[in-house]
Amino acid sequence: MTPSDLQAEISQHSAFVAPLREEIARVLIGQHLLVDRMLICLLTGNHLLVEGLPGLAKTLAVNTLAQTLNADFGRIQFTPDLLPADVIGTHIYNPGTQKFTAKRGPIFTNLLLADEINRAPAKVQSALLEAMQEKQVTLGGETTKLPDPFLVMATQNPLDQEGTYPLPEAQMDRFMMKVVVNYPSRDEEREVLRRMSSTTSVPSAKPVAEVSAITAARSLINEIYLDPKLEEYILDLIFVTRTDQRDQLSERQKDLSLDFLDPLITAGASPRATLQMVRGARTIAFLEGRAHVLPEDIKAIAKDVLRHRLIPSYEAQAENMNTDDIIQRILDTLHTP
Repeated sequence: MTPSDLQAEISQHSAFVAPLREEIARVLIGQHLLVDRMLICLLTGNHLLVEGLPGLAKTLAVNTLAQTLNADFGRIQFTPDLLPADVIGTHIYNPGTQKFTAKRGPIFTNLLLADEINRAPAKVQSALLEAMQEKQVTLGGETTKLPDPFLVMATQNPLDQEGTYPLPEAQMDRFMMKVVVNYPSRDEEREVLRRMSSTTSVPSAKPVAEVSAITAARSLINEIYLDPKLEEYILDLIFVTRTDQRDQLSERQKDLSLDFLDPLITAGASPRATLQMVRGARTIAFLEGRAHVLPEDIKAIAKDVLRHRLIPSYEAQAENMNTDDIIQRILDTLHTP
């Protein structure tokens, strides 16, 4: 496929993005970053971890996206007494037929909100994360594929950690991105007040696209051009987080003094981060209707891909530096192609 043909195909297959954003904005005020990150995860077949306080429209965001795509939506409230069968389903014995029948759990949907995932025990978390990774569920020896597309948006409360079971780093790494949702601006909250204060009518979204538009776009996203210099830049972003591999940076970065990172990072990003950085940058280009990746696409996705994969040191925490601060210093320091 020639570059011009690819550009024409991308323009055609990304035509659903603008009306989708407009319809979501009719219901959901603000949260543009969250909506775009949900679209990126849907288009790449990955999942999203969201950190934010209650009441910031996380449920409304994923539900509205499902409505605009005419997709199925499910929600699981994670609690300490939840069982794996409550998530993936179980077999129920029917005395009349003397047979077991499969009862599917709420995971069999297109868009699933896993609310406060860190409130459920590790066994339940593992059941969900295994389904996310394999895109299938096994019940009584029978394996069933999950719907396509399939997006899990898991949420965590950043403050109330009493009675929680934090996700281990290995499980956190399975999420493509971690997005931090903040309070709306004053203008946005004024608009929330005016639109949502009615007790009789609450706006709802209408379908403006089909889930088939998501699956049809995936092969095109893989064709989006990534310049070799940008490949090296992505590798530099990953390798600079690994203390023992910092000597393998590209020639473009060899003159930099990066010793300031040594006391800040305990563990760097995994190879999965490299893949997700490429996929995310290409998908941003697709959402913008471009057939090529820009350095700005990589920078835009860097914090969301890396913030849950870096482990800051005690020294960094003592200096009140979080992973976002460390990533920003890396972005500011590395030479951009």
